[in-house]
Amino acid sequence: EKESNSEINVGKRLQELRVERGLSLRSLADLSGLNFNTLSLIENEKTSPNINTLQQLATALQVPITSFFDCSYEEKNVVFQKYGERPHTLFPHGELQDMGGGIALGEATPLLMTSLPNSDSGEEMYVHTGQEFVYCLEGSIVYYVGNQKFSMEAGDSLIFEAHLPHRWENHTKNITTCILIICPSDSKDRLVEQHLNDSISQ
Repeated sequence: EKESNSEINVGKRLQELRVERGLSLRSLADLSGLNFNTLSLIENEKTSPNINTLQQLATALQVPITSFFDCSYEEKNVVFQKYGERPHTLFPHGELQDMGGGIALGEATPLLMTSLPNSDSGEEMYVHTGQEFVYCLEGSIVYYVGNQKFSMEAGDSLIFEAHLPHRWENHTKNITTCILIICPSDSKDRLVEQHLNDSISQ
């Protein structure tokens, strides 16, 4: 398979966004609900954040989650992306690709998430504003939303109010690929429940 040559340094980008806003690591930890040591490890490239952690940081910094992918996006009204050339970042159990390419889609953020076998988003549920849409392209994945469980296979879709506690897991022997569209109703909302991936806190 063709590999992307646009891997993004999330730690460096996080530091740039934080400094631009005059925030210390301690202040960002307070705003995001994330552990100070976790943020330090991310900025120093000692660990990689998962999608849940990125969402919390984006909310705290009042930026779209795609801000972690590229600092040089120009305003566009059409974006075409060749396979394997999307900006992407690795997280502990897979990869996240930016499918938006800088185009303004309101508050919607289209992402391509690849989860490795026997991986999950962490034991704790997390929440944010707005809605979240999931379409399973390949493999299978289980989403827990509130007190409901949804077992998804290729072709299945799920949409839910994101204030409901949710998490996902891929406890299979296969890679799973999903399209995620995150639509926060308030980009300035900072009241995100703390969510740490086990591999982040180690």
